[in-house]
Amino acid sequence: MGELEDAVMTRVWKWNRPVTVREVLEDLKLERSIAYTTVMTVMDNLHQKGWVRRESEGRAYRYEAVSTRDAYAASLMNEDWGRSDNRAAALVAFFRMMSADQQEALRDAVRMVQGPETANEPPPANAAPSAGAAPAPAAPAEEAPAEPAPAAEPAPTAEPAPTAEPASSAEPAPADEAPAEPEATTAPAAEAPVAEPEATAEPEPPAPTAPAPPPAPGPADDDGER
Repeated sequence: MGELEDAVMTRVWKWNRPVTVREVLEDLKLERSIAYTTVMTVMDNLHQKGWVRRESEGRAYRYEAVSTRDAYAASLMNEDWGRSDNRAAALVAFFRMMSADQQEALRDAVRMVQGPETANEPPPANAAPSAGAAPAPAAPAEEAPAEPAPAAEPAPTAEPAPTAEPASSAEPAPADEAPAEPEATTAPAAEAPVAEPEATAEPEPPAPTAPAPPPAPGPADDDGER
């Protein structure tokens, strides 16, 4: 793709829609002086190369990009890489020319295509080392696989507890026996309080009596004395 073809395709990719020769011409005239027939010839060449497809609209054509600009850049890289006699050396030189961000972008692209596990796999043992690459260290000797640990014996299952037997219901008393009457409990009679003996009054001493008068002398007495 020449310089003018790249300028035309840049506008087709930027607008991302079908465009006419007149639209591309008017935009190119902002940068350079160019004829209508020149733009029409360039766009016809791009159609023959397979970069654009076209559909007629009245007396004109509308052109639309077939692939993206990223695909175009990839085709340019592949074309230049194919010209090298030692493609591995060309890739190593190209990788060393990249910045740190570009190298990380390349690693991300490899992971997207091959997957993270495949991208991190070491190269095969019989692969020839690339130019300028340091020899890979020898792989450590494989250790014998450890013997599998004996399977743990299953713990004995606890026996279910025996179910409690239902309590036997009390047998009814025979019909001919009369039920025992409950003994009458007599409450103990309340003891009457013992009356304390009243204190006896001491007898008062008899009052002193007056001495009786001597008897009067009778008549017999008088006669005897005489």
